[in-house]
Amino acid sequence: MSQRKRSFRDFQTEHGDADDSAKAPGFGLAATLALLKNESPSDPSITHEQQNEQAESEWQVAESRSSKRRRKQQEKPGDTTSNYPAIYHSLQARLQSFVKIGDLQSLVLYILADGTAPQWVAIRHHGQIRKVVVLMVPGLEAGMADGRIPLSVDIAAHENTTGSTISGNDAQKTYIPEKGAECRAIPEPSKSPVQQTSADKQMSSPDDYYPVKLVPDRLPEPLKPLSDIFPHMWPIKTPGDERYNRMYSPIAAMLTSPLPKSKEETKASGPQTPRAAKYWKDQPTPITSFIASSDELAENDYVCHPVSFQNTEERDKALRKRVEREQTSEHGWADSKVDSSAKKDTLGGKVMEDNLTAGKDIIAMDCEMCKTGEDTLELTRISLVGWDGKVLMDQLVKPDNPITDYLTPFSGITAKLLVNVTTRLVDVQTRLLEILTPNTILIGHSLNSDLDALKLTHPFIVDTAIIFPHPRGPPLKSSLKWLSQRYLGRQIQKGHGNQGHDSVEDAKACLDLVRQKCEKGAKWATGEASGESIFKRLARASRPIHSKHDASIVEGRTGAVVDWGDVGRGTGAAAETAISCSSDAEVVEGVNVATNGGAHQSIAPSAGVDFVWARLRELEALRGWWNRNRTSDGNSEGRTADDQSTAEPSVAALAEATKKTTNHIKQIYESLPPCTALIVYSGSGDPRRLGWYNELHQQYRKEFATKNWDQLSVQWTDEEVQGMRKACIEARRGIGFITVK
Repeated sequence: MSQRKRSFRDFQTEHGDADDSAKAPGFGLAATLALLKNESPSDPSITHEQQNEQAESEWQVAESRSSKRRRKQQEKPGDTTSNYPAIYHSLQARLQSFVKIGDLQSLVLYILADGTAPQWVAIRHHGQIRKVVVLMVPGLEAGMADGRIPLSVDIAAHENTTGSTISGNDAQKTYIPEKGAECRAIPEPSKSPVQQTSADKQMSSPDDYYPVKLVPDRLPEPLKPLSDIFPHMWPIKTPGDERYNRMYSPIAAMLTSPLPKSKEETKASGPQTPRAAKYWKDQPTPITSFIASSDELAENDYVCHPVSFQNTEERDKALRKRVEREQTSEHGWADSKVDSSAKKDTLGGKVMEDNLTAGKDIIAMDCEMCKTGEDTLELTRISLVGWDGKVLMDQLVKPDNPITDYLTPFSGITAKLLVNVTTRLVDVQTRLLEILTPNTILIGHSLNSDLDALKLTHPFIVDTAIIFPHPRGPPLKSSLKWLSQRYLGRQIQKGHGNQGHDSVEDAKACLDLVRQKCEKGAKWATGEASGESIFKRLARASRPIHSKHDASIVEGRTGAVVDWGDVGRGTGAAAETAISCSSDAEVVEGVNVATNGGAHQSIAPSAGVDFVWARLRELEALRGWWNRNRTSDGNSEGRTADDQSTAEPSVAALAEATKKTTNHIKQIYESLPPCTALIVYSGSGDPRRLGWYNELHQQYRKEFATKNWDQLSVQWTDEEVQGMRKACIEARRGIGFITVK
């Protein structure tokens, strides 16, 4: 007979453990899981009533919305346990390339509008971020943080003593090591908060594009205020073209957002007539609103009329420069007969919308030139067209000097056309001085070259190259042919490269472009070529209601631009609020007014705007990055690429300017209301060397088209090509900082 299988209790009875087993808890599934989790299983000595009391003690009381709101207002920024918003670098992020300025724009659109969530940065509670301030600070570089650009006199003296850098002003240069050669003059501090990179690397490593934590003890004294505000420094890449070694505008990259294309536009080739924007409304604007300012004329290489300047100091400085360049009456130059009082009448007169040119004589002009020397162009044809489209003047002109190249593929001028011509430049000047009155506004495309050939100045200029900005911003300019195709649907300059241009045709095209601009408004064609203003996109986004006060505000995000110069006609044309400044201190105050509003309702809304773009420029001007700091001659001959960096100020001056700039950033941060995101970006790296290579290449192409190879004053070899490529890489590497107050 088979024996019965013993039970666990029989086993305990045989071994004398029956009494203990009665007291031991059952070793079931719950007990096993509790042991695996290092938890004690339930105690059987606890009664059912005691278990209910323990469960009731773990219940939470539901919090009302009003109490939640009060609690959030008491929470401190940076509290990771709360719902306070934050933007930070996540350790789980996997960056594959540099963060671009377009990514910063996408971050702004994600916070304030309908943008997609960024993958390169972590954002917590982005809906709680109420405002965004973007601050562009050209002149800041990563080399300032890692010691390549000394900001301490002691460090610079030590480096000069040890031979780690070049002495004198060259101590601040950012040298680019060449392949196959020693790495020149780049110090490597033992404690560097920034991973040093070489601008001639073809492949980037993660150390190049990952953010670097700002450690106060490792930063120079002028940069330490940044570590109190921002946790990381981000490498930011400026948009450009690697194939053609071009760098595009960092301003346009931030303030112009792309528009999706329709299927018809995707299939179409070449420039197309722009479709009317969905929310576009014509705003007739007087032509006087498009007259170029003295700053715009100077930046576009115009010889300015004496009445163009705001004060006598600027005028005297410009007159001295004209004397140096031989652009005075002693050298055949003439100024139109306009005085200061006439200027006020022209610019200050009221114009009715139904008659945009009342009391003004509008004349479009285009000229053709031929070469009479190596770098000398002289007038050979001038065409004037009135506002009604009638030709007022179309005259061939015989140069004072023998023509060496007729440039027929471009000018359309031949020796046969000038055989019986007796009109000289002085005759044309005499007639123009009679035509150009204080009420005359001159229209043209890049008129600076035409006026140089005429040796004439006039204060009232409307340049289509300025009022129709290039989609990627300055210094690029759209050609007249492209503008005509794009906005007029007209083909001009069909004889380019063969029979030459027709100056009458070009003048009429300029006239029609300006007429269209007056009819549609100042904002027309400022960004519609490939996108729209970020301010327009924000205006279509609804503002979330955070409080009862916000409920009374009209839906739609508002924006402001705070910048140097005449902001209302430039970057701030599409913004609701535009604040013009003449110093960084005024920019700081302008940002405060734009974000907080309050008593400044005449300038900004009472509650402030949602988005502010501002720019600090004093550091940029000190370092010679600003256009107004360019050399007066504008000639690249006889200079080398290294010469372009010698304008760097002394270490003490640079340190003082950097400290002043960082303090301005700190003041802006302290003035911001809570839950405001602050984004600071430099825009680019040092652009001077790239600018020099562009000038050199332009001069080479100009000479190559008209001279023999052995007569060229400059050469463009593989060495220059590689140097320009390295300079472009260096110029496109900027930095950025992100935080939420």
